Amino acid sequence: MNQKLNVTSDSTKMGFFSPGGSWKYLYVKVSTMDADLEKITVEPDCTGRQLFDTVCRIIGLREIWFFGLQFVNKKGIPCWLQMDKKISKQEVPKQEDGSMHLIFLVKFYPEDVEEELIQDITRHLFFLQIKQSILSMQLYCSAEASVLLASYAVQAIQGDCVESSKLQLSELLPECVIKQYDMTPQMWEERIKRWWINNSGQSREDAEMEYLRVAQDLEMYGIQYYPICNNKETDLTLGVSAQGIGIYKESNRITPRPFFSWSEIKNISFKNKFNMRTMDKSTITFRAKDISINMSILDLCVGTHNLYLRRRQPDLLEVQQMKAQAKEQRIRRIQEQNRLSREREQRIQAEAERDRHKNEIAAINEQLRNMKAMKKTEENAHLMAEKARVSEEEALVLSKRASEAEAECQQTKMSLERKARDAELWAYRLMHETERHGYDPYLCRAHLYDSEPSWPQDWLSTYVPVPQRYINHHRLVSSSSSGDGGYMQYLDDDPNFTATVTPIIKTQPSLFIKKQALLNCPPPDPSSNQMTPNDLLSLRTEIEKSRSDYNEKKKSLQERMTEFRNEIESLKVVDRQSEHDRIHAANLQMGIDKYSTLRKSGAGATKTRVQVFDGL
Repeated sequence: MNQKLNVTSDSTKMGFFSPGGSWKYLYVKVSTMDADLEKITVEPDCTGRQLFDTVCRIIGLREIWFFGLQFVNKKGIPCWLQMDKKISKQEVPKQEDGSMHLIFLVKFYPEDVEEELIQDITRHLFFLQIKQSILSMQLYCSAEASVLLASYAVQAIQGDCVESSKLQLSELLPECVIKQYDMTPQMWEERIKRWWINNSGQSREDAEMEYLRVAQDLEMYGIQYYPICNNKETDLTLGVSAQGIGIYKESNRITPRPFFSWSEIKNISFKNKFNMRTMDKSTITFRAKDISINMSILDLCVGTHNLYLRRRQPDLLEVQQMKAQAKEQRIRRIQEQNRLSREREQRIQAEAERDRHKNEIAAINEQLRNMKAMKKTEENAHLMAEKARVSEEEALVLSKRASEAEAECQQTKMSLERKARDAELWAYRLMHETERHGYDPYLCRAHLYDSEPSWPQDWLSTYVPVPQRYINHHRLVSSSSSGDGGYMQYLDDDPNFTATVTPIIKTQPSLFIKKQALLNCPPPDPSSNQMTPNDLLSLRTEIEKSRSDYNEKKKSLQERMTEFRNEIESLKVVDRQSEHDRIHAANLQMGIDKYSTLRKSGAGATKTRVQVFDGL
């Protein structure tokens, strides 16, 4: 999100007093790729250089030679602000509030972003501008390269890939790429995440640099196009880049016909027309289609040529200091990344160890629960067996008592039967005696009492059975009185009880001692994370070898991009392909890339290429 800053330039302190009695000054709004500088007040005689330096101081930029201020004139044509001219003398349109709007952009591109971009802010501004150029389709980018660049962009913006991460395709892929393939947004997201996972662990700085490394190999990277005409009034396109000047026909902005490197160009001048003299004294003459861009073309060509010559000279003291500081920052950043990587690995190992211990503890707890359950089951079984034994004994006692009672009943029955027979016998004898002696009731009663048999006095109580409730009460009292004693005797006398409990008690202390030892382990020595001089030397060696590593990585990326291109080839909609898509596909089939195209277009004698240009 762009930030808005209200800024008052120091140049306003030296404003002049107008005859009308009011101070005269200009309001300028400058937009960078990540911030808006609101209300920069400047004097009317302020030059473009003064405003440019003010903006660079505000944003903290030191590599000022790559950037410039651009505005859109009244004809809608982008033009570069001239540094040596007053702002009021240039065709900068004013907005409704009377302020001027300028855009802070990359004006001159490096030949190698990794070698020439020093500061982090410089790299970040390049990253934002190239990303915006691709999304706005000003810079052609194939589908496979767009997905790769999108993976670096989300790594720089969001960090490492997370499964729940949401992607905004409109902020990652150009619209023309999405329309060229019969693919759903989910399919695009899945392929971007597949590449994004491979960038895990990259910092924002590294991800942005990888983005620029890939982007600088695009055919239209770093080329600014202007419509021109040759002496035959043929409509052509002039392309100015860090490698040289190319001439493009019609809408083909990928293959120049012809191309002139800066080493072949001696100087460029403008007087009604542009005259470009080569080292072999040949002259190329052309004019811009619109006179309002003449100074922008001249300024761009001169500045790019000067930077080309400057790269081949020893660095200035300021540049050397900046590179030394950047190298130190890079070493510290690598050390910090290595430290974080080690801490991340240690954390992963610690978490794995923690999970392993948790699993072990859970397994041991499960074993303990099983052993307790088994013990409880055994105790229940023993208890049930004891209850069964007691019940069996009680049943035997009751059975014995029942047998005794039955025998006693039989004996009583027999005794009663015998007594009944005796009574019948005595009655018979009494009747017989009565009949024989005559009937005398008083005499018979006296004789009966005198002759009554001597029966036991308790024969009736013996014959009466004991009520059932008394027997049940006896069983209950007997069971309750004998149950506790029997059970306690069983617990004391059972040898298996002690044998079952003792191993559990003996194994638990060793487990707790082991856990306590793990918790009481001393932390790692912090001094072990400090970098030694040998480590610093190895880091510097790694930095110096980064180019070779990048070449290997670039080769691997090209192979993967080829596989991805073949994967989505069947989903391509042929009718939606642009001319640049067809040219790019043809170059791929012939094995031609950006640099081989420039070498081929710049091959041959300079005079021959000048004649080709004049004959277009």
